[in-house]
Amino acid sequence: AAFGFRRCRGSRGLDPCRSDALSLPLPQASGKAVLITGCDKGFGHALARHLHAKGFTVFAGCLLLDQGGDGARELCDLGSERMHVLQLDVRYEVEVARALQCVKERLEEPARGLWGLVNNAGIASFGDVEFTSVEKYKRVADINLWGTIRVTKAFLPLIRRARGRIVNMSSMLGRMTSPLRSSYCISKFGVEAFTDCLRQEMYRWGVSVVAVEPSNFIAATGILTPEGIEAEAEHMWRGASETVRADYGEADFREKLRRMKGFAHSGLRDVSLVLDDLTEALAAQHPYTRYTPMEASWWLRLQAVTHLPTALADWLYVS
Repeated sequence: AAFGFRRCRGSRGLDPCRSDALSLPLPQASGKAVLITGCDKGFGHALARHLHAKGFTVFAGCLLLDQGGDGARELCDLGSERMHVLQLDVRYEVEVARALQCVKERLEEPARGLWGLVNNAGIASFGDVEFTSVEKYKRVADINLWGTIRVTKAFLPLIRRARGRIVNMSSMLGRMTSPLRSSYCISKFGVEAFTDCLRQEMYRWGVSVVAVEPSNFIAATGILTPEGIEAEAEHMWRGASETVRADYGEADFREKLRRMKGFAHSGLRDVSLVLDDLTEALAAQHPYTRYTPMEASWWLRLQAVTHLPTALADWLYVS
């Protein structure tokens, strides 16, 4: 099971791999603490509430705590001794170090370490390669990839002490690519490589390192919005060279913008598939190395793209 791969996906009620026990309180959660990054909204916010309800002690890292963000305030308003909300921007070493000190001070038994780390903080992006600036590639990677690495390196000694879990939020686009998504795919492919290398290094320490690879949950998380897409597109168009604008044409650019705005409303609205897999990754005695919460159609596409000859996969799904 340690080398297993969660393959059964579909509707929650029809998934034979899913355990009904995950819907019940978890006795093994008692006394275990988990740090989650990116808890202002989306998966992170939902997971913080979910794990807290299961009995875990939760350290919820929020980007907007110091700015009075709604997500951070909602978690604070739970008024629970098992919910600790931290200011955490994963781009900055000083904030990561401050969060580490805060966790150490609030752990019930610091000598036993920290049971779990969920690297969830991330941003989405889009754009043709020729419309995507190097600065944008760096900005996306600074959060999605380098942020994951920064936080992991800081908290790894505590995780090793507990022989605990590191769970990295990747994506189906961490193992297959898509036009217009190069900056995002690059960051998530990096997360996959980091996760695999770290998993191999952590075997000797008894630490499980897991990748969770959701499909499209944009409708549920709001990680992309039509307004944000419009603003980003205008910035890309203005920043492109005259040659690129002339060769692609504004009509082609606007058509891609229209499709991306429609994409912002797509995907699954129920995040329970993701929450259940994240919970199992933290609570199972022998978690899988990868979880793929997604519809059957996306699972089949992922298998095709990663197993068929590249030319055939491109013909089926791209050309």
